[in-house]
Amino acid sequence: MTDVVPEFLDRVRAICMALPEAYEEPAWIGVRWRIRKRTFAHVVTVDDDSTSVFKEAFALEGEATAVTFRVLGDELLALREHGHPFYYAGWGRDVMGMHLDDSTDWDELGELLTDSYCVLAPKKLVVRARWGWAD
Repeated sequence: MTDVVPEFLDRVRAICMALPEAYEEPAWIGVRWRIRKRTFAHVVTVDDDSTSVFKEAFALEGEATAVTFRVLGDELLALREHGHPFYYAGWGRDVMGMHLDDSTDWDELGELLTDSYCVLAPKKLVVRARWGWAD
């Protein structure tokens, strides 16, 4: 297991920490972001020596960094059908992952992570997130 690539961690952190009352904490591997004890994003870097569920879920060779998030409805189906860089995580009915690399569309990821937050956050915080109201 390797540490999360700092460039990717910093970019995911910036997106997640801009959301109302979101907080960051170390996970069993990688780093996760939560709202009221519910994980809405988790970033991890794995390598060929990894035996984690992440390595199996993403079926990638060599070192790979991915972020998991929650998606509902038609968007979940669309991302599952899309394929790379998206992956169905294989745990939780609504958990998807996205492989992060030099071609990552960070605007798209920002929307996906905000949507993931909104799946789990209380309604009053969803309104603040959608309108861009800071804490």
